[in-house]
Amino acid sequence: MSEVLLILIVVVVLPIWIIAHYTTKNRALKTLTPEEETLLAELWESAQKMEERIDVLEKILDAENPGWRERHDPI
Repeated sequence: MSEVLLILIVVVVLPIWIIAHYTTKNRALKTLTPEEETLLAELWESAQKMEERIDVLEKILDAENPGWRERHDPI
C-alpha cells in the first residue's frame, strides 16, 4: 500500500507541484521592479529628447544643404 502511495505521489503530485512552482516563479519574473520602472521611464524620456534633437538637426541640414539625404543616407 505504501508503495502505491509513493508511486502516486512521484508520478502525479510531484510533477504538478513542480509545474505550478515554476509557473509562479516565471510570472513573478515578468513584472518590473519599481527601480526598473523608474529606469525605463528615464530611458523613454531620454529617447524622446534624442528624437527631438535629431529632428532639429535634420531640419538644420535640410535648410543648409538640401539633398544631403540622397548623398549620405545609407539606409
